[in-house]
Amino acid sequence: MVVTGTGLEADLEAALDAERPDARLCLRIAEEYHRRGDRQQAFRWLARVVDASDQFVEWSGAASMLARLAAEERPLARRQARIALTGSYTLKPFGALLRLAALREGIDVVLHESGYDQYRQELLDGASPLYRFEPSHIVIAPHAGELRFSDPGDEPSLRLSREVERWSALWGAARLHSNATVVQHLFALRPEESLGHLSARLQGSRYSLTRELNRALAQDAPEGVLVVDLERIAADFGKRQWFDDRYWHMTKQAVALDALPLIARHTAAVLAASLGLSRKCLVLDLDGTLWGGVVGDDGLPGIRLGTGADGEAFVAFQEYVLELKSRGIVLAVVSKNDDAVARLPFERHPDMRIKLDDIAVFRANWDDKATNLTAIAQSLGIGLDALTFVDDNVLERQLVRRMLPEVDVVDLPEDPSAYVRRMADYLRFETVSLTDEDLNRTEQYRARNAVEELRQSTVSLDEFLASLKMAAYVAPFDELHLPRIAQLMGKTNQFNLTGLRCSEDELRRLMGDPDAVHLYLRLKDRFTDHGLVAVLIGRREGSLMLIESWLMSCRVIGRAVEEWMLEELCLRATAIGCARLRGSYIPSGRNELVRDLYPRLGFVQAGEGAWELDLQDRTPAARSHIGAWDGK
Repeated sequence: MVVTGTGLEADLEAALDAERPDARLCLRIAEEYHRRGDRQQAFRWLARVVDASDQFVEWSGAASMLARLAAEERPLARRQARIALTGSYTLKPFGALLRLAALREGIDVVLHESGYDQYRQELLDGASPLYRFEPSHIVIAPHAGELRFSDPGDEPSLRLSREVERWSALWGAARLHSNATVVQHLFALRPEESLGHLSARLQGSRYSLTRELNRALAQDAPEGVLVVDLERIAADFGKRQWFDDRYWHMTKQAVALDALPLIARHTAAVLAASLGLSRKCLVLDLDGTLWGGVVGDDGLPGIRLGTGADGEAFVAFQEYVLELKSRGIVLAVVSKNDDAVARLPFERHPDMRIKLDDIAVFRANWDDKATNLTAIAQSLGIGLDALTFVDDNVLERQLVRRMLPEVDVVDLPEDPSAYVRRMADYLRFETVSLTDEDLNRTEQYRARNAVEELRQSTVSLDEFLASLKMAAYVAPFDELHLPRIAQLMGKTNQFNLTGLRCSEDELRRLMGDPDAVHLYLRLKDRFTDHGLVAVLIGRREGSLMLIESWLMSCRVIGRAVEEWMLEELCLRATAIGCARLRGSYIPSGRNELVRDLYPRLGFVQAGEGAWELDLQDRTPAARSHIGAWDGK
């Protein structure tokens, strides 16, 4: 819709120019778009309230409008989720805010709210309204007053184990009666303690038991159960502000209303991570971001790094960035600089913590940063919506926001000593698991860059593929690889034929299905071991093999891996008596890459979006570019 009218245009200009637009301005813009019939733009501006404000009143106004608009038209979002919210206090205000926070993360939520303190009944009864709702996620939100540490005369370890067993039984019921992912809120410890500081020493004190319970629940949570650490969030927020007993006595609201936006943010971040929406790559500016000063003007001795208050702050920031890298976040650099000058601190400064080997893509030139960010995404083979951009220059941040709205932009404060806190508050790197592939990700992306350079230096595709010296290992799913398989299914968007997402439990059940064929592929080449990069799931129906899911990591697209995977499926399908393969392509808005995959591989159309391959009348695919590998 074309926007006309100077009032809205002026509001839009003011909001787009602001680092953190006023929440009331965002609401006003949303109301105007709604009045003009453009609900999708209204949803977009309602979601921006999440970034614009921390105040319950403003969030509540946006959440109310969201509920009203969503009843007329669903938001266009990257994911949908059916969330059952249950707990031991009044959850309606939190539920409304959770929908708003989830929309900011790209999730359209349909919500079921249990009645007050009905969580036990709803979770244990397989015929309860909660399960009839068929949730994709169950959020359990109790408060610490709900804990029953049994007889004070019992041994502390026994009292603790009974409480762990009680919550584990509720998780077990949820997993028995549904396929939902459980999101468990841990317990915030109240600041009042009659034993004073002695409570920290006594194993049987409520303080010590609650602290140990949080640790035990987090460590014992099985696959399919995620946790939100409310104790850590409450400590950061301030316990005296977190708990407001007036709300509890009047309305059974266990958490102060002003704390609810923060809980909603963190819960939505965990939900987004479970749906594969976390950001993958942190793109860093250099001057003023990784060190103080301008290396091109001040020279290597003149930059502030390592000594003095600012120098120590920049070192602390670099060390935090390296922590992100160590858990799987890919690092890239974009700088307006001569390349050789930009590399000097990495190569020669004694206090530089980040080294060139830590950077997957290094772009230092005089192009605008939006152009360079686009090139970085293309080089890594990921979408712009996987990038997070950090720059101390407000004008550069504004340029990227305007030109590349898919890229997330972090507003760094002016004081470098606050950089670490700002990044720690950034929740879009949340993850629900860590695999070997995560820990090795930078090496894999650096290898991808080396592959691209090799591609440009070879004269033909055959020569290029042969020069990679690739080897593949294909095997049925096994317990060891289930976490990575579930992760890949949750995060892969571009090479993904159907968009099917499965939890580890669902994959485990699939492994026990005699009619299912399930394969994963690991790939290595002359540069690196890429790990598990492709998944294919088929199901036998008589003489037909239906391909239910076929996906592959963007890191290995364009290497003929799909031909290898298909040949493996054909051999296994034929071995169990199948005469035909049938696959479907379900457009997601992000998988245009594989729209023509089936016809390219020799399938013929068999209806709208469906393709078939005759296994009895086909020529086996040549696999000369990829050798066999024993996986060891």
